Amino acid sequence: MYTVDLNADLGESYGNYTIGNDEEIIPLISSANVACGFHAADPSVMLETVQMIRESGSTGVGAHPGFPDLMGFGRRYMDMSMAEVRSMMFYQLGALDGFCRVEGVLMNHVKPHGALYNATFKDAELARTIAEAVKDYNPELKLMGLSNQNLVRAGEEAGLEVRHEVFADRAYEDDGTLVSRKKEGAMVTDTKQAVDRVVRMVKEGKVESINGRDIDIKADSICVHGDGPKALEFVKEIRSALGKEDITIQTM
Repeated sequence: MYTVDLNADLGESYGNYTIGNDEEIIPLISSANVACGFHAADPSVMLETVQMIRESGSTGVGAHPGFPDLMGFGRRYMDMSMAEVRSMMFYQLGALDGFCRVEGVLMNHVKPHGALYNATFKDAELARTIAEAVKDYNPELKLMGLSNQNLVRAGEEAGLEVRHEVFADRAYEDDGTLVSRKKEGAMVTDTKQAVDRVVRMVKEGKVESINGRDIDIKADSICVHGDGPKALEFVKEIRSALGKEDITIQTM
């Protein structure tokens, strides 16, 4: 019997702008990564998102901190000192944790967003700074990072429980990092292909890179994006396929 977590990045609306299908996605996943106001979201959106998750009764809540870049949706790298990164992490974790406390929900994990997440692939010092900040804020929090890469290694070194994350709809480089969204073929748009890849990652611990090379991967949690045109279809198909393969979906 295999078990895996199914996560999505949520709470990314802002003011009058609605992004994603959060209300429909939440019942289909087991963990939600909630934007903390820097790359997306505002206080009202954060509270409403936590409330929806609480009402679902079975979805774990995690913080999704990013660079302070609303205009770029946190997908642009920012050159910050490690002290600035540390302070930025505390600020965002504390913000979401406040809404969780008000709603009687336990904040369960942390997953960095966008360019902050991606920068850890090559920057081990940044990965360590993020991991240490999570530990200093609350050592009971789990740290989610790209499978077999710097962030999960830094989390383990810091004594945190870690979760190796894989992506249903992203292509991989030969070194196990994600193909940049700026490159052709970065996104896996065919639902069947994505589903087949996910099942193989969970059961065989393998994924085919963009260059056709098999690479080792560990799948504790599968990320599905809730803001694409086929998001709901995508998540439902993955859930169905996992069930048929005797893979149980379980909150991390």
